[in-house]
Amino acid sequence: MSSIRPLIPLLIAAGILLGGNGLQSTLIALRGAQEGFPASTIGLMGTFYFAGFLLGCLAVTRIMKAVGHVRAFSALAAIASAGTLLLVLVIDPVMWCAVRFAGGFCFAGLFTIMEAWLNSGVANKDRARVLAIYRMVDIGSVTGAQFLIPIFGAGGFAIFAIMSIMITLSLVPVSLGDRSNPAPPENVKLDLARVWRISPLGCFGCIAVGVTNSAFRTLSPVYAEQIGMSVADVVTFVSVGIFGGAIIQYPLGYLSDRWDRRSVLLVTTCCAMFAALALGFLAGSNPFLNFLIVFIFGCFAMPLYSLSAAHSNDRADKGEFVLINAALMLFYSFGAIGGPFAASTAMQYFGPSALFVFCAVVYMIFIVVILYRMQVRSGVPAGHRSRFTALLRTSTVFARLARRNGDSDGSADP
Repeated sequence: MSSIRPLIPLLIAAGILLGGNGLQSTLIALRGAQEGFPASTIGLMGTFYFAGFLLGCLAVTRIMKAVGHVRAFSALAAIASAGTLLLVLVIDPVMWCAVRFAGGFCFAGLFTIMEAWLNSGVANKDRARVLAIYRMVDIGSVTGAQFLIPIFGAGGFAIFAIMSIMITLSLVPVSLGDRSNPAPPENVKLDLARVWRISPLGCFGCIAVGVTNSAFRTLSPVYAEQIGMSVADVVTFVSVGIFGGAIIQYPLGYLSDRWDRRSVLLVTTCCAMFAALALGFLAGSNPFLNFLIVFIFGCFAMPLYSLSAAHSNDRADKGEFVLINAALMLFYSFGAIGGPFAASTAMQYFGPSALFVFCAVVYMIFIVVILYRMQVRSGVPAGHRSRFTALLRTSTVFARLARRNGDSDGSADP
């Protein structure tokens, strides 16, 4: 525990930021709906967020090299905090899109800085423990922060002030908790064409999951609000879906380490598709039924990214873990840019249930791709499979933190 103690301030900052980011996504969708923004406009805000996130992932290393970890973190947190207040001061779709783009850029940079800092401070023997703590912080803070919305309400100034305070407070443990300023990480080596050649299925899977997961996170509050749920029920609906993914991810990963990974990926995608169809056609406006089915949906939809990444790593050479997963993060981001706007357009024309019908259609396409790839390429023998790793989609350097003993740190070309 003594070796992990210096990392506690960073983990506290991570919890504050992860909670604030998750809270902002739900709040913007709810407040936008209350302000009369159409679903397509709210979806466009999600698209702008993920476009900014992608740019932030690519640009933040240069910022860190120019000014260091603490200054880069402080600047990005200040911009994100100011943008949060701007959302309530100027209630305008164009301004909200601009703020969401800036927020995506800032949060990508903040998560990159934290994870690079954690990676530089954790010994290999403590890596699994730190990752486990980090994942618990992620799930706990994101789900817990949602319930600030029914406490303070989505319609006034207070909840935006709370969100701004959370982002600002993340500066305190970072600024005072560690006097070190480690060297910035080397730029992540990105060779998207090579990674696609290594595993077309894994890359396509990450794009498909980017489309569906981003649509769910951006628009599920709109769906819940439009079918008549209260604010408390809306945040419960979102939280139950996220929590479901956390519960079953490791059992699915365990099975995929022992069976043909593509078979597990196929079954999981089928289950996500059927759950999405159930939400679209069977759940209706019954809150309990929606909670139950979205929990099942989350159980199978959320782990698809990690399963796709694990399949890609099965095909990779030794030492390519960081290269593969940094590229897959970008493939996910490509899908995430298009997902919210496409799904919201369907919702605007066909109603709230179109969100999950849209997701089901994407899963159907992914199922066809899985079946095709299973026909044209043999499976990876059990002895040559990599170990499943549950991955967060917070930054391209998370793979460095999650790398296994003996894996490359990604600083050298493969």
